[in-house]
Amino acid sequence: MQFRVDRQLGFLAIVNIAVLVGGGVLVGASFLDIYNLQSMASQVPELGLLALGIMLAMISGNGGIDLSGIALANLSGVFAYIVVRDHVSADDAPLLFSWAFAGVALLVGLAGGMLNGLLVARAGLTPIIATLGTQLFFTGLAVALTNGSALGLGYIEPLDNFGNTPMLGVPQCFALFLVVALVLGVVLRFSPFGLRLLLLGSNAKAARFAGIPEKRILFVTYTACGVLASVAGIVIAARTSSVKWDYGSSYVLIAILIAVMAGVRPEGGYGRVICVVLSATALQMLSSLFNFMDISNFFRDLAWGVLLLVFLAQAEFDPKAWFRTLRG
Repeated sequence: MQFRVDRQLGFLAIVNIAVLVGGGVLVGASFLDIYNLQSMASQVPELGLLALGIMLAMISGNGGIDLSGIALANLSGVFAYIVVRDHVSADDAPLLFSWAFAGVALLVGLAGGMLNGLLVARAGLTPIIATLGTQLFFTGLAVALTNGSALGLGYIEPLDNFGNTPMLGVPQCFALFLVVALVLGVVLRFSPFGLRLLLLGSNAKAARFAGIPEKRILFVTYTACGVLASVAGIVIAARTSSVKWDYGSSYVLIAILIAVMAGVRPEGGYGRVICVVLSATALQMLSSLFNFMDISNFFRDLAWGVLLLVFLAQAEFDPKAWFRTLRG
């Protein structure tokens, strides 16, 4: 197991280096320019946070997945802006507005995650069906609140700085993403909750016999996915200075691809945060390379789909069984 884990980590590290080198060769020095590297880093968190939520849901097993992430992220931003703008002036108190916006967005993410948790853990719905339903529900709420239009936040200095201004050369939103990933990694590796979640995903029957509260673990897991989605919503609003119901329509596919590339088992029981981080950075650099090379967005979506299928097939491929079949 340890060898397989280290191999996945080494593979993703090599992919990151290969994309950097390939970008330098194909595009030139502009791809490795510090400003482009900062730009790429600032775009990683929104996808990376959603992928971490996908990872948690997958680890829980039983076909676990959360398809509602980007819809909840958008709803968090939309609802937070509509509520806060009527009570706090962004011009007179930009810092208070920013903190209030973040607080309300997190509460929306918490509520949305709890709804998913109730549907999966308490109502016993299949995760893919439950979160597909809440995805449509969250999207519908955001459309109703905005009449289908984007809402511009304007220039709010603290929020804009968080989304777009580096500190000590590192984008602040990327630094937050790394902190969230570090905390999540520690929780999964060392906390009782993390160990129980991994056991539940790898062998649900054994977990039940061991007295692990399955419903509580699932509820907490999907609630955490909702909170991660709301943090992504805050980052999106800070980066784009706007909120809209249909931002990142392809993000569900890409977040799943990031998790699968990171070696997260779709059947549950295994996932490593550092691999998700490296997978997210590799995919973002590859996307930026496509932009530099003027490659169509339609081709990019095709490439993501092909990559997802390849990594899913690779996860199920057993070389020993294949060779045994050939000999037979």
